[in-house]
Amino acid sequence: MLASSGFFMRAVVCLPGVRLINAILNLVIDTAATVLASLLLFRFWMQAVRVRPPYAMGQFIFRVTDWLVLPLRRVLPGVGGYDWASLSGTVLVALGSIAIQLGMRSAFAVEPWLLLTVLSLVHWVAYGFIGLIIIEVIFSWVNPHAPLAPVVRGMTEPLLRPFRRVLPAIAGVDLSPILAFLVLRIVVFVAENLVYSAY
Repeated sequence: MLASSGFFMRAVVCLPGVRLINAILNLVIDTAATVLASLLLFRFWMQAVRVRPPYAMGQFIFRVTDWLVLPLRRVLPGVGGYDWASLSGTVLVALGSIAIQLGMRSAFAVEPWLLLTVLSLVHWVAYGFIGLIIIEVIFSWVNPHAPLAPVVRGMTEPLLRPFRRVLPAIAGVDLSPILAFLVLRIVVFVAENLVYSAY
């Protein structure tokens, strides 16, 4: 009886440790997927808006993502000036990372898998643009002639241009980043509520 009680106590004590390990693994998978997806989206958007990054940055992005983009490009060649292979790679990364995380929780099902994949894509796109907007604002106030400033400006300009038509500059101050930031946050908020209510 004592031996069986001791085994039960050890199992109870080990359970939080297993949960902790799973949480750490989920964090690692989510971080790796976010970094890879961000580079893939960066690669897609750079080609879409015709922005050429500094040589070192471009080489880093290509070398990290070529293993996935080049095989996909054989099936999905660029059409209309868009790098569909990079965008498709982002979707595959989202599908794979969510599948692994659900599988680790023994909670895999098709509907939550697809819903959480869509939510991940919304997060990556929205927060990617938010990050670029913040960097653009910092450059415009601190150092407009920084080497990366033209790259960031070229990537945010297509997004901010419609907002500038709605909210023009006041006393020379461009308020479009505030409006864009608000709209992106609303998009994330709505997507989260829709997914979590269905999930």
